[in-house]
Amino acid sequence: MRELKVKLVLNSILLIVLFTFFSCNDTRNSGDGDKVMKITQQADGSISLHIENAVCYHNRVDPSLNTAEWNIVIAKPGRYQVWLTSAAKDTMNLDYREPVRIDLNGERLIVKPVGNKIVKNADNINAPYYRADSYMGSFYIEKAGEYNLQVISDKIMANQSAAKQDPSENTLLMSIMLMPM
Repeated sequence: MRELKVKLVLNSILLIVLFTFFSCNDTRNSGDGDKVMKITQQADGSISLHIENAVCYHNRVDPSLNTAEWNIVIAKPGRYQVWLTSAAKDTMNLDYREPVRIDLNGERLIVKPVGNKIVKNADNINAPYYRADSYMGSFYIEKAGEYNLQVISDKIMANQSAAKQDPSENTLLMSIMLMPM
């Protein structure tokens, strides 16, 4: 019985270390401790959330539970369209094995991305990839303030950025965009 408890504690510690080590944005040495960078709205009211700026958690056993999180500051309440940007080799099949879940302020969107808009020569996407933008739905934000946005998908990779696209992957989740309606 005691041996089982020791194994359980050691496994728990190992999981915590792995989650911390394999985060998209390592904030441990930033001088801010575990604070997540706050993303604010641009002048046009949009919010761009790039995966390399997220705090990520990776589940090696079930990658469909990989998570990226951002703290966002909403200055202008209202309804926002949610767009997901992928780098894809095949824009007709984005190869998301599971629907992507996006949570904001107690609301959840669950959508399997399709390429609604295809951009051939996007600045931040390198060949052989193309940019595929997928409409995910919309959120209504009633009050100005700080919110946490969370994305759960198997396409969230460790240390991923536009500059380090993995050629073995057919599709990479690059960013989330909130656009005022």
